[in-house]
Amino acid sequence: MTELNPVLPVRRLNFARIFQVLLQPRRAFAEIAAEANASWLTPMLSLSLSGLLSVMVRGYLTSRAALMGEIPLPPDWQYWTPDMQNNYMQAQQSMQGPVFVYIIPLVSVLVGLWLVWLILSGMLHLGSTLLGGRGSMQGALNVVGWAYLPFAVRDILRVVFMLIAGHAIVSPGLSGFASNPGFVAEILSHVDLFFLWSTVLLIIGFGISDGLSKGKSITGVILILLVLLLIQAGLGTLMSNIGGLASQNPIF
Repeated sequence: MTELNPVLPVRRLNFARIFQVLLQPRRAFAEIAAEANASWLTPMLSLSLSGLLSVMVRGYLTSRAALMGEIPLPPDWQYWTPDMQNNYMQAQQSMQGPVFVYIIPLVSVLVGLWLVWLILSGMLHLGSTLLGGRGSMQGALNVVGWAYLPFAVRDILRVVFMLIAGHAIVSPGLSGFASNPGFVAEILSHVDLFFLWSTVLLIIGFGISDGLSKGKSITGVILILLVLLLIQAGLGTLMSNIGGLASQNPIF
């Protein structure tokens, strides 16, 4: 008797699959869907390492700029009172230690990466189930983890750009097109080519792993991503207004 859906063994770490997912996503996700165990560790570990590298380079360049007196000014700096400007400069100087430059950004990136991965996986699994998908939560974790890989490519390219330019990235994503900082700028900071690339991988992955039609897969992924994008932008705007901290390394 021929086995219709053979279960393939899974390697705990399979870095060779990274290139397959990026270049041959349909074949890669078909193999991932056929595996019995979790395979998300490889992409999530890769993303954690790329995030660490990006934070370290950005922290070094930020510290060097501060030592040279190059402190970035907010867009409406010219309208601030002298007391406000003085307080801002003092606050920036006090935040140049390793805790603020390296540790807090690194913790923020890692917590954001793993937390958004869990939340997005749960939301997409729920949405897929409502649309008639036959996948599992473990399958959703695998698909989202591997579909995140374009953001590792983005981290590497950002590192290369920062090293060439000699300064940290000020306006991530499309936020540079926003006329004023705020909710719209936060949304645009999460949107770029790599976000779209990841979205395409999610659509392909959930279509294959959960047995969804192309239309249902597109609808489910787009709606969930829009909801999560609005939530992230709202939280980013709130944190920016409270602490004056702009999102420099959005997860997606």
